[in-house]
Amino acid sequence: MTATRAAKTKSLCRAGAVALAFLLTSLLLASDIVGASPSADWWQKVREGGEGYTAVQGLEADELIQSSGEAWRQWRNGPLALTGGILLGGVAAALVLVHLSCGRIRLAKPRTGVSIPRWSLGERVLHWTTAVLFLLLMLTGLSMLYGRSILIPVLGHGPFAAYLAWAKLIHNFAGPLFIAALVGMGSVWFKDNLWRRIDWEWLKSFGGMIGDRHPPAGRMNAGEKAWFWLLVLFGGLASLTGLILDFPLFGLERETIQLSHLLHLASALVVMAAALGHIYLGSIGTEGALEGMVHGKVDLSWARQHHDVWLSELEAPAIPPIKAPPEVVRPSSFFKP
Repeated sequence: MTATRAAKTKSLCRAGAVALAFLLTSLLLASDIVGASPSADWWQKVREGGEGYTAVQGLEADELIQSSGEAWRQWRNGPLALTGGILLGGVAAALVLVHLSCGRIRLAKPRTGVSIPRWSLGERVLHWTTAVLFLLLMLTGLSMLYGRSILIPVLGHGPFAAYLAWAKLIHNFAGPLFIAALVGMGSVWFKDNLWRRIDWEWLKSFGGMIGDRHPPAGRMNAGEKAWFWLLVLFGGLASLTGLILDFPLFGLERETIQLSHLLHLASALVVMAAALGHIYLGSIGTEGALEGMVHGKVDLSWARQHHDVWLSELEAPAIPPIKAPPEVVRPSSFFKP
């Protein structure tokens, strides 16, 4: 009995070993077949952007999966959105601190009551048309970029979707109009924004913030010229890429359109950040500056203080004779005695 039981045990062990070997061999063969599957390799190539065949022909017809779309989404919602928020928030915070610490730039001498023509009616209409279009593009563009995280918690999904549909429509139609206005501004004020030697003095003193006298300036000071050329260059880039996004049927591939969107977003954020400074200095930041763009005229004291070279270059009949008034002491700013 003992020999028979031992023989049976040995037979069972051999059968188990054979079964285990067969199972391992089957698993290895199966894994090798799966790993070498032509279908798996093909789909891997598709995910990597490889071409296949589609029944519908045309531009990019044989590209089954547009893999660069994920890279575009990550760039838009990641570095660009984050950098844009930091840039806009940082500029806004800096302007608040400057206003609280230094106050507005006031007139050093009292008003004379003598008005000097500065902007014509056509120039003012062009400026305010461009400004309104820019603000529409800015608000609707920021809504599309940050609306999901900022506006949905406030408005809810339904109202936000309705608002965003209108925002996109306004953005798409205001863009070409802004381009026309931008071309007009570039044509009208090109000569006034050419660089002059006196502009270096303005930059060295930061527009009069350093030193005991206001630097000389022509019709446009160095700060206004910097804003003009930044608007022309970066605004032009945003305009060109915006046209590609508005009319994506120029025979362009989707990668080109995605790159155009990233460039559009980056250039627009730069212009928006600079616009905050321009809006501040042209309104509450500088006494008397807004009057010129509203009424077309500025006080003689303002012209002498901020654009003395331009004033001296005007024809004599444009400057009525007046006795220079005495200098007065202005109220202190928020943090200064």
